[in-house]
Amino acid sequence: MCVYLDAQNRVIACEELFRGTLTQTSVYPREVVKAALQRNAASVILAHNHPSGVAEPSRADELLTQSLKQALALVDIKILDHFVVAGAGALSFAERGLL
Repeated sequence: MCVYLDAQNRVIACEELFRGTLTQTSVYPREVVKAALQRNAASVILAHNHPSGVAEPSRADELLTQSLKQALALVDIKILDHFVVAGAGALSFAERGLL
């Protein structure tokens, strides 16, 4: 899920960009950048779910977030947060210092 925000952090749009299987999803940084540019976003908030019910981010989640952060930074778009949602809980990358 991607939430696109303007320069005043107001929501422009929300969109499910990718849909995966029970255990994995392919995410393409190029498509995230393209979608953010189409909406003239200044920043984004990312979110995805863990069907396992455990909100702890995987190493792959951390690497993907860094890859997206680098790709978006090339066009001056910031990632404000990345949430992992699992069951009734959620984890914030920003609160954990993972951004």
